Amino acid sequence: MSASGARSLAVVEATRFRGHDPEYHAYVQLLVGAVIAEARAQGWAVSRLAADAGEEALLARTDTADAIVIVGGEDIDPRFYGAAGGYAHESRHLEVADAAQLALARRAVERRTPLLGICRGLQIVNVALGGTLVQDLGEHTPHVNRGVPIPDVLTTHPVLLEPGSRVSQLLGSAVVDVRSAHHQAVDALGEGLVVTGRAPDGHVEAIEHTDAPVLAVQWHPEDVAAPAGQLSALLGTLRARIAVAA
Repeated sequence: MSASGARSLAVVEATRFRGHDPEYHAYVQLLVGAVIAEARAQGWAVSRLAADAGEEALLARTDTADAIVIVGGEDIDPRFYGAAGGYAHESRHLEVADAAQLALARRAVERRTPLLGICRGLQIVNVALGGTLVQDLGEHTPHVNRGVPIPDVLTTHPVLLEPGSRVSQLLGSAVVDVRSAHHQAVDALGEGLVVTGRAPDGHVEAIEHTDAPVLAVQWHPEDVAAPAGQLSALLGTLRARIAVAA
């Protein structure tokens, strides 16, 4: 807990700066800024951290965090899930950031620290627990718009949620519309995880841990065009899980 008495939330991104791609950098600032703004509105004391400072630094700076959000970003280096590069639409890789976020996710499970993963954050959770990824969903996937300006890459599609799952209870429906921008998805599922949401094409859109307070979604509830209340509800589960643990 922070010195002010507010619960502390670490919002963790892969890197703070993407000078090679100013348009992408600017859009990431909007998305991460939306997460931080909503968290502060809910009363969290928020720390914004970049994982490319390295594993030791990230684990130290999140050591006393009451909860964690891992947000979106670049593809995870395939060596972390036993695969090779050279796949379609491969992004640059940030190996130092990958290793740090993977270590953070594993520690969150071990310590039972509430964690919410968003987009890349879902993939980090899955890979951290031994899972693998579908490296590219193909040219005509409904999960991302290709060949358009960065602000237009997100697409809208439905997700079917498992009845009784945490995510379905949070969002109050068996089917929700989501804002999506990903060309990779869960393949083999990590240890202790269950699938709690799928797109109509069968690809995984939400996972939860069977024991630890860890939930992750493949979509972007923080996008400006996301349905009202999605981000608030998903962030709200972190505080609820802290209360249960207390």
